[in-house]
Amino acid sequence: MAQTAPPANIGAVKQSLNKLQVLGSVLYIAAHPDDENTRLLTYLAQEKHYRTGYLALTRGDGGQNLIGNEQSELLGLIRTQELLAARRVDGAEQFFTRANDFGFSKGPEETLKIWDREKILGDMVWVIRRFRPDVMICRFPTDGRGGHGHHTSSAILAQEAFSAAADPKRFPEQLQYVQPWQAKRLLWNTFNFGGNNTTAEDQFKVDVGGYNPLLGKSYGEIAAESRSNHKTQGFGSAAQRGQSFEYFTTILGDAPKTDLMDGVNTTWGRVPGGEEIASEIAAIKKGFDDEHPEKSVQGLVQVLGQVEKLQDTYWREQKTKELSELILQCAGLWVEASTSEPTYAVGDSMNVRLQMINRSGLNLKPESFSATLADMTVIKGMELNINQLKTIALKVKAEKTSQPYWLESPHPIGTYTINNETKVGNPENPDEPRIWINFSVAGKEIKVSRKLMYKYVDPAKGEIYQPVEITPPIVANVASPVYVFAGKQQKVVQLNLKAFVAGSGSVSLQPIAGWSITRAKITFTDKKKGDEWSAQFIVSPTDNQQKSAVLTAVAEINGKTSSLGIQRIRYDHIPNITLFPPAQAKLVSIDLKLNAGTHKIGYIAGAGDLVPEALKQVGYDVHLLTENEIMTGNLSEYDAIITGVRAFNVNTRLVVEQPRLMEYVKRGGNLVVQYNTFNNLVTGQIGPYPFIVGNERVTDENAKVTFTNPNSPLVTFPNKITQADFDGWIQERGLYFVDKIDPKYQTPFEMNDNGMAPNNGAMITTDYGQGRFVYTSLDFFRELPAGVPGAYRLFVNMMSAPPKPVKLKKEK
Repeated sequence: MAQTAPPANIGAVKQSLNKLQVLGSVLYIAAHPDDENTRLLTYLAQEKHYRTGYLALTRGDGGQNLIGNEQSELLGLIRTQELLAARRVDGAEQFFTRANDFGFSKGPEETLKIWDREKILGDMVWVIRRFRPDVMICRFPTDGRGGHGHHTSSAILAQEAFSAAADPKRFPEQLQYVQPWQAKRLLWNTFNFGGNNTTAEDQFKVDVGGYNPLLGKSYGEIAAESRSNHKTQGFGSAAQRGQSFEYFTTILGDAPKTDLMDGVNTTWGRVPGGEEIASEIAAIKKGFDDEHPEKSVQGLVQVLGQVEKLQDTYWREQKTKELSELILQCAGLWVEASTSEPTYAVGDSMNVRLQMINRSGLNLKPESFSATLADMTVIKGMELNINQLKTIALKVKAEKTSQPYWLESPHPIGTYTINNETKVGNPENPDEPRIWINFSVAGKEIKVSRKLMYKYVDPAKGEIYQPVEITPPIVANVASPVYVFAGKQQKVVQLNLKAFVAGSGSVSLQPIAGWSITRAKITFTDKKKGDEWSAQFIVSPTDNQQKSAVLTAVAEINGKTSSLGIQRIRYDHIPNITLFPPAQAKLVSIDLKLNAGTHKIGYIAGAGDLVPEALKQVGYDVHLLTENEIMTGNLSEYDAIITGVRAFNVNTRLVVEQPRLMEYVKRGGNLVVQYNTFNNLVTGQIGPYPFIVGNERVTDENAKVTFTNPNSPLVTFPNKITQADFDGWIQERGLYFVDKIDPKYQTPFEMNDNGMAPNNGAMITTDYGQGRFVYTSLDFFRELPAGVPGAYRLFVNMMSAPPKPVKLKKEK
């Protein structure tokens, strides 16, 4: 990860100098991570030097993950960091609303109802009033050509927010912190992708394909690096070089004629007293010495003094920040703050190293410092001699857990619950641990801040910076998120505990009506900080009724209780993510029959899902198959083989393995293929007979299901499937339904969203040789981990090929 101190090479310094002369801002608005036009953002931030922001209404929680098995909120956390990684490349800033990406939506009516239209609009107005964009740009139109209900909704809300942000009667509760703001214009950045060309030569256009010699790259090259951070979506991009146009149509406000900022003064002339500041900055730029940037410090300090006297509070604040960092860059002052340990419990005293080095020889003196929520501490008599590293040892109290602010409370399907409205818009916790330091530079006090990080050395990767974790005193992770019971069977519920402080205490499970839990409490003594251990309880339903409940663990140490677990998400392309989900698991009692002839399952991994773990819950022996086992092993030992979600998109070897799998079916095997997308299939022949993967889906998780073949073994053996088995599904029914289905396939179901034609592509099956092939587009990868009873019953049926009838010989 990037160091805590910003880059200070001459290219970065000169870019900062150029930006210092520009007083303009642009806000780009769309629905999800990856919707943003990174090439345009790069051009606006790095060529035009506008303050550039991307407002993504959601964090991308409802999509699929191509690099792991995280879903929902966990996927949203990863995509948040992927967006921040992209912004570190292209130079823009990142913002969000509280909208939750609940999955694909076919229209804005559904989206705006589930999102709570007024709340999301209020969030957008809040971001606009804080950011104060001169120009707003939408990625999508309001007429549905963006394809996704979220996309269309983002454009609808952007139009409303454009006017609402300027109206003091709208969201007046915000005005104690911000002022109304009217942007000059709202544009639609038209596009040509997905077979939909909305650009035209009579539209206003801008060439964004330029080259920046200070950065040594074109804006297309930088944009590709930015976009390639969206790894969970498989958005690695090729660098683009040369002339490239972006097209725009005007939605609201004055249409631009020669420039996006027509009618907007983006010079220092827009603020009273700015002309003199502009002249001094121009003189500094003209006399700037690449080999001795410290010679410009005195002039920049004088400019800072003038900026601090401006009456315009917005530009005073923005340019003070820019100048403060630029002065430190030119002065050769490097500063960072790091902890000695990666993890601390709330209330702990964190050991912090504040390190500084003066690389220019100027008279630089640290005067005082403070930590988050702490008073300033005066530093007396410290000199920073040239090129001598100074270290100050600090003690900083760990005030609160590093739980992402939008996950602090349970939330409904469409929006996150945010307890402090002023945090809205922030990509991360705005109150994360920081150190503020006051320096005397050329006689001027300059205040800078550094995020508190844990720094260590990895033997293979070198010096690594990661966020410091602040945890509860003790956590309890339930070993499985769902426990599925078939009848009155007992299951062992294991709690994995970790103490972040030394002490003694106990752990228990809260009692639940209708469920039996052995052992009310398990005590422990003399645990050391960092100790990990487990405790086991026996849980069973008290009757055979189909039901579900939430099991909650309570851990106590030294009189302090916690009902939180800990979850860590680790990928090399983003900083480490730590969250503290509730210490809970779902208990589900299901009327579930298992086929006695189906026990051992082979699983071929796809893009990442939790289906194998779910199948183990109900007693199956699941083995992850390797290519060698598929190609040379004895596949007949598997009662069924299942491919993971999007396996035929991401596993390039399946084109070689598919004939071997067909041979397995022909000899009596049962093959179940879960959904794939129509893009980038490794083979066009997934099954024994033709069909294609389409782009249709049923997004209403409550959509009626019609049984078109009620005698199909898929709905009769070993579980009799009824309409009730489709109750309680989450997010959607299915996605990428198949089409152009060969008549040799049976289609047991039809379903559709409201107003759409019935679709039979959710599941197809056929006998082939002595075996059976099943392809399903139903989203079992969501339903099984969520403990949906009917999804288990139907999935068991898919794996359970019915016994073949025995033909009796005729008597002689």
